[in-house]
Amino acid sequence: MKLGIYGGTFSPPHKGHVDSAKAFCDQLKLDKLLIIPTNLPPHKDISEEASADQRLEMCEIAFSEIPGATVSDMEIRRGGRSYTYLTLEELSNDRDELYLLCGTDMILTFDRWVNFQLIFSLATICYVRRETDKEIDELINLKVNEYREKYGARVIAIQHDVTEVSSTEIRDSIKNGLGHRFVDENTLEYIFSRGLYR
Repeated sequence: MKLGIYGGTFSPPHKGHVDSAKAFCDQLKLDKLLIIPTNLPPHKDISEEASADQRLEMCEIAFSEIPGATVSDMEIRRGGRSYTYLTLEELSNDRDELYLLCGTDMILTFDRWVNFQLIFSLATICYVRRETDKEIDELINLKVNEYREKYGARVIAIQHDVTEVSSTEIRDSIKNGLGHRFVDENTLEYIFSRGLYR
């Protein structure tokens, strides 16, 4: 089975996340996609305005229309900092091929992740662009070639229409009492009904 893994803070999940997940599924013909909200990301502090369980519930709403997608609470249940290598070790078996989706910022810094060489050995790394800045193209190509040549990494670019939006921008919009065109109606309803990001 081709198993896709898409982790993130998802605070909140937005159109950029959902479109990336759809492209990931479609281009790789994944049998199953796991959406995995982090408990505590190792690389950044997260807004305390939405709990881990609320981020999980928002993901269940936002990704509900993607066939074969399931939202998993495995990193939240594990507690502490959410390290990708631990998640991949838990999911690794003799039957499934693992594919890990990340964004441009992550592909450029992948060699700073904890146990990144183990991650390279356990999964094919797939990345999506989160911006249209052509100056980053060369940086990405250099990094991807380095990962392949130095560590034997399997790396695939996922093609899709880039949605240039950040969760910070969305939270600021909601804080000001506004919705956001990149958050679906049902997720926004959940956010407003619980007073998140206010």
